[in-house]
Amino acid sequence: MRFFCLLVAIGSVLAGCAQATRTPQTPSPDIPHLKVMSYNVNYGLAGDLSIVEAIERAGCDVVFLQETTPDWEQALKKALGQKYAHIDFHHGRGAGGLGILSKFSFNPGELIDPPEGGWFPAWRVVLDTPLGKIQALNVHLRPQLSDSGSVVSGYFTTDTIRERQIERYVEHLDPDLPTLIVGDFNENRSGDAVAYLLRQGYTSALPEFSPYQTTWRWNTSVGTITSQLDHIAYDQKLEPVKVWVLRAGSSDHLPVVGIFELAKTR
Repeated sequence: MRFFCLLVAIGSVLAGCAQATRTPQTPSPDIPHLKVMSYNVNYGLAGDLSIVEAIERAGCDVVFLQETTPDWEQALKKALGQKYAHIDFHHGRGAGGLGILSKFSFNPGELIDPPEGGWFPAWRVVLDTPLGKIQALNVHLRPQLSDSGSVVSGYFTTDTIRERQIERYVEHLDPDLPTLIVGDFNENRSGDAVAYLLRQGYTSALPEFSPYQTTWRWNTSVGTITSQLDHIAYDQKLEPVKVWVLRAGSSDHLPVVGIFELAKTR
């Protein structure tokens, strides 16, 4: 584990000396906007009040969840069903569940199976929002673990799997719709999946506002490991107004919140 901590530290340094390229703005009341959250709630913490309260206090229009379970579905519907008129979940084995809480209607969407080596599916939906129809892809990419559970070999071998996952999922998107790709990428802004999205015209919004803001923490015997593993990526039809991380909830991941408008060029 000491060696893995060193790898994470080195990876953070190699991510570069980036600077913020955007300044957070207050949304104009005259311009339609959409406030979204991406949150890996941890499949082992179903019903945790601190996590439920973090979602409720944020007051987002749409919440994209990873690592949901049937117990998480029951708890969230009970606690937040009055605030979100449209709720749906897809459950998988272990940490493979996905959920959406929305104030706006959305179609049932499409569950996309991962390629070989990818552990979890992605979920594509189209939402009816104040910005018009918005396409969203909720993802949970392969963790940095080998098939045998090794974090050391997984650190070196899973980057290409995550790239193959995101490549397959993007193939299912409608290029004519404004698009958000959100979720637990299990890699920082220098990872292969994030780089692939950049080549396809997408941008991870959090590094634009806070390049070094972490979204994940894990306590070990030699200290706490942190990294920026969660992303809200957008295409050129959208523009972020403000993106930040909430220091809330008991999950190992922190919720990422973003406010988006249609790009001014449109």
